[in-house]
Amino acid sequence: MIGTHIPSQSPTRVVVACLAVTASLSVWFYANQILRPAQVAYAAKHDQPRGNLSDLYPRWLGARELLLHRRNPYSREITLEVQEGYYGRRLDPARDDDPKDQQAFAYPIYVVFLLAPLIGLPFHTVQILFYWMLIGLTVLSALLWLHTLQWSRSIPVVFMTTALMLGSFPAVQGFKLQQLTLLVAALIAIAAFCIANRWLLAGGLMLALATIKPQLAWPTILWMVVWAVSDWKARRRVVLSFIAGMGALLVGAELVLSGWASFFLKALREYHQYTHNESVLDLLVNGLLGRFGGDILAGMAVGLTAIVLWRGRNENLEAEQFGRQLALVLALTVLIVPMFAPYNQVLLLPSILSLWRERTRVMTGAASVRVLFVAGLVAVVWPWIATITLTAIWFASHDRALELWKLPLYSTFALPVLVFALSVVSIPSQRSILRFQAAAE
Repeated sequence: MIGTHIPSQSPTRVVVACLAVTASLSVWFYANQILRPAQVAYAAKHDQPRGNLSDLYPRWLGARELLLHRRNPYSREITLEVQEGYYGRRLDPARDDDPKDQQAFAYPIYVVFLLAPLIGLPFHTVQILFYWMLIGLTVLSALLWLHTLQWSRSIPVVFMTTALMLGSFPAVQGFKLQQLTLLVAALIAIAAFCIANRWLLAGGLMLALATIKPQLAWPTILWMVVWAVSDWKARRRVVLSFIAGMGALLVGAELVLSGWASFFLKALREYHQYTHNESVLDLLVNGLLGRFGGDILAGMAVGLTAIVLWRGRNENLEAEQFGRQLALVLALTVLIVPMFAPYNQVLLLPSILSLWRERTRVMTGAASVRVLFVAGLVAVVWPWIATITLTAIWFASHDRALELWKLPLYSTFALPVLVFALSVVSIPSQRSILRFQAAAE
């Protein structure tokens, strides 16, 4: 029949799309029906408090009290009020099973400028609005990275990318917690898009806003400074607009709370003392290599990244290489930042997209690289395999599914290491090395 021809690839695309949706929905099912009940049961068993458990709440309450009542959000009094909402009661040091995280206000004070529009609303309303805003920003991030990496923006590619991103465990965890990491990830994606399209002033301003979580933003900023200095005449506006944006934020911060920097640094020191936060590398190797094993490997990773990026610093602005360089920096960030929470791994999106796009070339390289790629692929898809499996188990036995709740998290620490290693060897400036290795093998 004329006009009813269906392309031969359509059935395959439909099957793949259905698998992507199934995988994504399984993560949401796991988070709501398996992970949350397991956490509730654990908290009840150990008499641990559970309030709103929103990572936004300490920042929102601090912003409200500062802007409306001129109270210092870093103060002990505000911290205790935060605990009453976040945990449902104040933490008791005499209870060994009480959480150690005090939920103090440990952000730069200028985060209140981003939250100011929300301080007049009830927090329940704020939660709903911020939840959907994060979902929208995550979709936007995926679309912008596809553009920055100069990948196809066809309907199948966009659908698969957004469906899997929205159904990835790091993103779902971030949505559930209303984590500002997802906002920072979106700001970095917007900055990358702006710079790739020569909107350098806007790009620098977005990077300045991303410093609300300095540990996540500064590796990218340092690289962008080096990149800009390499061709100062053409790229200087990124640095100048960043400096202007940071200047405005710092002046505004000082106006709303004089001397805030000392309060912030004190809160940051205390935060690391009571949480004992460690990087992915720390958790993986400190037991084997000693107390400073993670720091040594982190230094090596930074040095290796610097060498690779230095070789490509003069790449043309429109080249796909620009996006791949930023992707490598973000992969390094996830690896070395002193926080191993899965939601930070939303920053791995551009690296994973780049690696999947380059899968054919990578799989024709050295045997060791092929093995690394397969291991990385397994680490990426493992949470979906596990959540689909647990969903099936749940319908047969709720208790058994709850016992196995850790299953999707088994690849949490391996994924950043594998993605970083693959990102290093897949940078175009490294291709000659891969060809040499392949020939030697």
